[in-house]
Amino acid sequence: MSVGDAVIELRGVEKRYDTHLAVRGMDLVIPRGSTYGLLGPNGAGKTTTIRMILGIIEPTAGDIKVFGAPLEMRALDRIGYLPEERGLYRRMTVRKVLVFLGELKGISKGDALPRIDSWLERMGLSERANARVQELSKGMQQKVQFIASILHNPELVILDEPFSGLDPINQQVLKEIVLDLQKAGHTIVFCTHMIDQAERTCDHVCIIARGQKVVDGTMSDVKKRAGGENVALVVDAWTEASRRVVDAHAGIVHARVEGTDAEIMLRIGARSSDLLKELVESGVSIRRFERVEPSLEQIFIERAGPLVSPDGQRVVAHV
Repeated sequence: MSVGDAVIELRGVEKRYDTHLAVRGMDLVIPRGSTYGLLGPNGAGKTTTIRMILGIIEPTAGDIKVFGAPLEMRALDRIGYLPEERGLYRRMTVRKVLVFLGELKGISKGDALPRIDSWLERMGLSERANARVQELSKGMQQKVQFIASILHNPELVILDEPFSGLDPINQQVLKEIVLDLQKAGHTIVFCTHMIDQAERTCDHVCIIARGQKVVDGTMSDVKKRAGGENVALVVDAWTEASRRVVDAHAGIVHARVEGTDAEIMLRIGARSSDLLKELVESGVSIRRFERVEPSLEQIFIERAGPLVSPDGQRVVAHV
């Protein structure tokens, strides 16, 4: 991809707070029209990166371009931003606060009201249009703030932890809206630690850990570059011996065991056939043993390492 196709470009960006380097050597190119996941554990530097892109805080070093140039105030009207923290006026009614926020983006009240009512209906909030913000649940407030971020039909939409406070039904509603925005040509940036939602929604992904980029690319390329073999395993029932195989096998980087199912990532050079042989010898009855594409969660845990064993090298999670 050429830089000319980029909506956001970061080169060598750093942010230092006294002795703490929150973001280090960050290079990013976010393609126009993409749904781009900026992922990482809490405290990894995701929100700091977003705030530098938006000009809320200044980088200590490096260059940032938005729409092909250093950020200018007039460019902010082309951007919609949903911050992680809620920033609504609690004593205003839902409709009035949305009109006010729309006016800040240059939308007249007459133009804003039909858009507001349409979005309130789609988000299941029509009956709460005249309620004060402080009377709404956290999930409802999140939906109102999301409407405010897209009311002016921005080219670039940046969503910081957008699923926070939403139940699974409303997470699905939000996901459908995001996909509609992408189909209409908008660029969407997700900043989240909810890996399953990112995998279902994003076509590009960047994983940040300890302030620096550790994975970057299209979803398909990231999975192709993941490394060793990956196995989907289903057993009739775990035996004590078979659990010991999974817990102690030297070739396993990460294993997620849930009920009778398991997702296993092997390190480079380890062979799935060796694991299968050990499991069979342990006496477990295997219903499925199949090499599969790694999940984004497996890649995230391997590279970002929010859960690590004492030796810092492998993870086995029993759910």
